[in-house]
Amino acid sequence: MQGSRTDLAAEELPQGGGELEGVRSSVSQRDGFQVTRVEVLDERGEVALCKPRGTYITVDMEMFFQRRENAFERAVTLLSRYLSELFTLPEGGSVLVAGLGNPAITPDAVGPETAALTLATRHLKERMPEEFSAFRPVSVCRTGVLGTTGMESSDVIRALCGAVKPDAVVVVDALAARETDRLCRTVQLTDSGIVPGSGVGNDRAELSRRVLGIPVTAVGVPTVVDAGDGLIVTPRDIDRYVKDAGKLIAYALNLALHPALTLGDVDMFVG
Repeated sequence: MQGSRTDLAAEELPQGGGELEGVRSSVSQRDGFQVTRVEVLDERGEVALCKPRGTYITVDMEMFFQRRENAFERAVTLLSRYLSELFTLPEGGSVLVAGLGNPAITPDAVGPETAALTLATRHLKERMPEEFSAFRPVSVCRTGVLGTTGMESSDVIRALCGAVKPDAVVVVDALAARETDRLCRTVQLTDSGIVPGSGVGNDRAELSRRVLGIPVTAVGVPTVVDAGDGLIVTPRDIDRYVKDAGKLIAYALNLALHPALTLGDVDMFVG
């Protein structure tokens, strides 16, 4: 699959080590998970890595997707910690969480699955601020796709930002990988935003701070490999993997956006 498109910054690093100008990278182990951190520092890095400037954190979730003991709790805790690190939010700042993708096409349903389990609290904060003082105002949407809505995801999100005026946006989407062994095995977090569909050559309009005027954090899981000639490779058990990924990301977002909550609290609210 070498040479095919990828949304993962970690896959653009030189094989066998080596450095790229304007790029800083490291690999570490965190609570049993391998974490690759890539920082695109300047224009040289953007050219070398073919990715916008920003921080890209890729967590190898093999242990989680194999459903090993306590892997869910550990994975959620780790992802929520990295999400909190990437967020640029004032205290009590509001957030719009957007699940991108098509719920009718399973490999493209990571965003909708995540949105379904993400706590929407903006209306509760407005009506009962004292009772929900431990929560951040969060709005949640599922944008659909151009073919079924007639609207670009970026247009939908831009309109929503004008209406609810969030301090930041989080977008969740399915990604494309270059290597099949990364499919439904890694989660990428970045503060650079996202160009939906770029990994499979179906580029949509960019979602970033440059476009929206506020910080954009993007979260994604690779569910397909572009094999070329119109062929897309996806795992046989994609239904289970996408549901697992949606739950994992949603729980991590809920903990990162509402630090006073515990995993048990999130279970209670979404269950």
